[in-house]
Amino acid sequence: MCFIIHITFINRLRSEGEARTRQAVDLAFHLLNYGALMINNTSHSLWDRLQQKTLNQQFTNRLIEGLNCSPFEANAILDTVYQVFSSHMDTSGQQGLGEVHILCTGIENSSGKPLKDANMVRVRLTLDGGDDDLTVRRAGGPVALRRHRMERMTHQAYQQGGLLTLEDFAYRLFNCGVRTLVRDMQHFREQSIVLPLRSTIKDMGRGISHRSLIIRHWLSGKEYDHISKATHHSAPAVANYVSKFKRCIWLAGQGFDTHTISFLVGLSVKLTEHYWKLYREQPIAEHRRKQLQQDLSDQSPASPEKKRSYER
Repeated sequence: MCFIIHITFINRLRSEGEARTRQAVDLAFHLLNYGALMINNTSHSLWDRLQQKTLNQQFTNRLIEGLNCSPFEANAILDTVYQVFSSHMDTSGQQGLGEVHILCTGIENSSGKPLKDANMVRVRLTLDGGDDDLTVRRAGGPVALRRHRMERMTHQAYQQGGLLTLEDFAYRLFNCGVRTLVRDMQHFREQSIVLPLRSTIKDMGRGISHRSLIIRHWLSGKEYDHISKATHHSAPAVANYVSKFKRCIWLAGQGFDTHTISFLVGLSVKLTEHYWKLYREQPIAEHRRKQLQQDLSDQSPASPEKKRSYER
């Protein structure tokens, strides 16, 4: 009798255990199917941040343990790594067909800063424009295609905060001679097109074409904002060029020689002569001529003694 009761008790425990097991399974199934509505497991940015934090911690730990850095120094090094390599680690943007990434000097670098000390920016350029490039190639040949691509890529780099150089095109993009590109630049000057290169935006080199073009635009009657957009120079830079042009013309009208004008205005002798040639030969809009005459007449005439002292 006791044996029968014991067996019955065991069967009841077994039944209760199976019931609890089924309840646990049902609860787990319910959580898997409905609990996901309450817990957002699809937030990829959340998991990326969590993973990044883990990698950051591993990196700083390696610096602290391996190089005996303080936590402050380790985090400073980590911040520097992000600043330099963040654009290279970014894989969110898919590179398009015909595109390349290169490093070039940033717009913020002054003309006097050597390239080895200049801040670099990573820019995405369209080397092969597809059907658009084929149309240009079919109509104008390889020279027209090279110039078309050169104009496109300089503007793309400029819009991304970078400035390309002729060396970038010659040795990294086109694999051609620099003299070939100099001929291309001459073509753009003849078409009154200024490419936003480092040599033109930062007034580098011996060329004066961009300054000449700015003065030509101004004499033709265009305003500073239009000239700024057409030449990729800031409005204050355009105003500065025009101001120096006016001073050159006024001093020349006062009888000062070219070398004295060059010294007083802070320009090269070649550019001073070029400004005077523009004033005599360039067609000037009527309202611009009146404005220029008014500005020149407002200048106080130099005394004979002062002028002779300058000529010495």
